[in-house]
Amino acid sequence: MLYKIVADESVDYRIIKKLTKTGNQVISIHEKYSGITDKEVIKIAIENNAIIITEDKDFGELVFSHKEKSTGVILLRYTAIDYDKISQVALNVIENYNLYNKFCVLTINKIRIREI
Repeated sequence: MLYKIVADESVDYRIIKKLTKTGNQVISIHEKYSGITDKEVIKIAIENNAIIITEDKDFGELVFSHKEKSTGVILLRYTAIDYDKISQVALNVIENYNLYNKFCVLTINKIRIREI
């Protein structure tokens, strides 16, 4: 499945390139909206009916504790040495799951998907 994805500033540019190469439409916050708040990132995602991909745990707090509306969030948790592995996990999840209105936490060993 192909998605519109909003890549938060925290996402490594190599992951953004891989997402784009596989046909997903990616809006890079770093390139277009550098310095905006997480709430503004969520607003851009909603306006574009896009899923957010981030390495920032604050999105979990915004969505669950503060009840911010969101179209979906993918939270990547990895160390720099595991970049290739987490990239593959992310691509696999994006290709094989319906991620709208879901909060996904991805590590190299585990995938957790929760309804928002």
